[in-house]
Amino acid sequence: MKKLESTWYNMVIVLTVIALIAGVALASVNSLTSGPIAAIKEQTLANGIKEVLQAESLEVQKTDSLPGNVIVYRTTSGNAVQVTDKKGFGGDLTVLVGFASDGSIKGYHILQSSETPGLGAKAATWFREGKGNIIGRNPGSENLTVKKDGGDVDAITASTITSRAFLRCVNGAYKALQDGTSADCGSGASKVVPAAKLVPAEPVASADSLQNDSTNK
Repeated sequence: MKKLESTWYNMVIVLTVIALIAGVALASVNSLTSGPIAAIKEQTLANGIKEVLQAESLEVQKTDSLPGNVIVYRTTSGNAVQVTDKKGFGGDLTVLVGFASDGSIKGYHILQSSETPGLGAKAATWFREGKGNIIGRNPGSENLTVKKDGGDVDAITASTITSRAFLRCVNGAYKALQDGTSADCGSGASKVVPAAKLVPAEPVASADSLQNDSTNK
């Protein structure tokens, strides 16, 4: 077989063919994995909703989407709100917070975190126990901010930035649930969204089917 001449034209042809083959291969892999990945995310969310509302089973009756990627899940066992703060120590921090009918916190679950393991990552358990415990407390009647900012919640040791981001998520979730506004977690500003303009997500039948820092100062 005659060897292909090494010319610019032939090189471009070869590279183009390789790029096309690679593109087709990547598209095939994406089509095969996108479904399972979406299913895993859906299941993780469903489990998170049940966890923060302390329910073995429940139905999501309505889903409201607010500006700033805030999502309110209204269920038969209470309400869960998903909020993202973009000023965590390592980047975005996304928290799902469950509320009882009186506005008190039933539980929380961290859906996404870029905090440093061992310090900021402690947020997953820190705010469920001891002086940092927020379970059963009501953001509407209590100052759920870190003590350095005048609040009454102990920050994670050496992780004040992460603690602030987490508590901004909690307070933002409460505000979104109570008056249909989306708080800007970074600045504390609020964006009012009339109830008539809430954009409902696709209806979900049930949750069962849904499925640091280095030292901060």
